[in-house]
Amino acid sequence: MAVISARRQQIRLRDQLSAWQRRIVSGEHKWDFSPKGWEISERRTNCWSVASLRRINDPKFSGGSHECSSSMAARGRLVHICSCDIPCPCEFAQRPTGNHCQGVLAWHVREGQYGDVKLDSLTLVALGEFEGNLWAGEAKAVMGMYLDEKANESQREALQAIFGGHAGGWPAGFAANIGEMRGMEFVPITFEVAGDLATWRVEIPGLVVGRAEALSGPTTPPGKRVQTINPPGSEVGPGQVATWGRSVEVSTKGFGLDWTGTARSSKHIPFEWTGPN
Repeated sequence: MAVISARRQQIRLRDQLSAWQRRIVSGEHKWDFSPKGWEISERRTNCWSVASLRRINDPKFSGGSHECSSSMAARGRLVHICSCDIPCPCEFAQRPTGNHCQGVLAWHVREGQYGDVKLDSLTLVALGEFEGNLWAGEAKAVMGMYLDEKANESQREALQAIFGGHAGGWPAGFAANIGEMRGMEFVPITFEVAGDLATWRVEIPGLVVGRAEALSGPTTPPGKRVQTINPPGSEVGPGQVATWGRSVEVSTKGFGLDWTGTARSSKHIPFEWTGPN
């Protein structure tokens, strides 16, 4: 009887995997940032991924898997430097300068939690590039991610669930724009923003340096910032205010996404997310 039961379970899992594969072909997927590897995984109505099914049936796995029934709330800020002219056309939902955008994004969670896991003061940095208008469906981004090494195991799983799109909210929509995920590494990250938004900086020793200063010009009032309200192509979702800047130094390494540049487009923008809805 045990053999028959095990065989039935194998058939059931095979059928579930086949359904998942069909939905991958149709484009219905989220990225799974599993410590066991980078895979695309289905999010079914009961919110378990195929990776979760593998874990459930893996006697070596001792932990649990996040479900999208867990509530997510996070507020913080994003800083971004890219290869586009100032201001980056992508933020206005247009094609990037030269039809190609490459850069670095750093999301810093000032306050946040996923279920009962606190996420305060943690940072995630993404290197990425794409060609065409991302917001018009012309392109999918290639990305690699660096996650704050000070996050414990539960926090790492929570951040992967959120930015992988499994926690719902705005990050789920943004994750759908990623066509290739090249990996994730856990590293020390420095993230700094001046209180008056005059400067911002993100740094990963030996891998990433991104420094920018607020954009200004002859008609910018002293102490004021150049800003865009409700940008139509924002990486943090709708309803925010982007503060524009100019890069002072930028250098990225890793995931085949090495890049350097100066005097390129940069911005600071806050975010506030909730999920799963």
